Amino acid sequence: MAILSGKHFEWNKAAEWESSYPNHDFEWKHIAEPIMQVYTETTDGSSIEPKESALLWHYLDADHDFGSCQAKELLGHLERVLSNEPVVVKCGHYIVEVKPQGVSKGLVVDKVIHRLMNNGKTLDFIVCIGNDRSDEDMFKSIDSMTSSSAFPAVPEVFACSVGQKPSKAKYYVDNAGEVVRLLKNVAGISSHREAISHGRVIFRDVIDYVD
Repeated sequence: MAILSGKHFEWNKAAEWESSYPNHDFEWKHIAEPIMQVYTETTDGSSIEPKESALLWHYLDADHDFGSCQAKELLGHLERVLSNEPVVVKCGHYIVEVKPQGVSKGLVVDKVIHRLMNNGKTLDFIVCIGNDRSDEDMFKSIDSMTSSSAFPAVPEVFACSVGQKPSKAKYYVDNAGEVVRLLKNVAGISSHREAISHGRVIFRDVIDYVD
């Protein structure tokens, strides 16, 4: 399990949480948070969410057009004042996020896959689902790895975004409920094949669901 975009890992239930980036300096929060506060005060329905390793400005409940305009302005403002800080400023799904450099979901995917392969695991089927712009890092990472010689045998990859929008994922579902049904379908196919012949899950077995 990985949380906070990969800052902390727990490889199994018996393991201790590990920090991928234990020595980050968070002084930049003292610069970013007051700026976010100004935009919060001038944008009804917006709010700030402080996290251990990030700051998020939410505007889902704000007026759509005004909130989007404010988010774009805030993004540019933060990029300018934090240009010399070791952080990344990004827009997500109704959020503007500031987080340390080197913390991304794409790096999480790289780390998990390499850990599994180093432990002798054979990866024959990868499911990657996301609903946010930050999830595009995952899709990009998996696409890059499967296009290279990183795997002894190239696995089947099912990359899927939640909601129809521009994405590096080839497929999409409409909402979280469809994600649950899709995962149950994949799990059922996997269990059935294992019971019969210990065969691999094949991409075409689940593609009809998405279509």
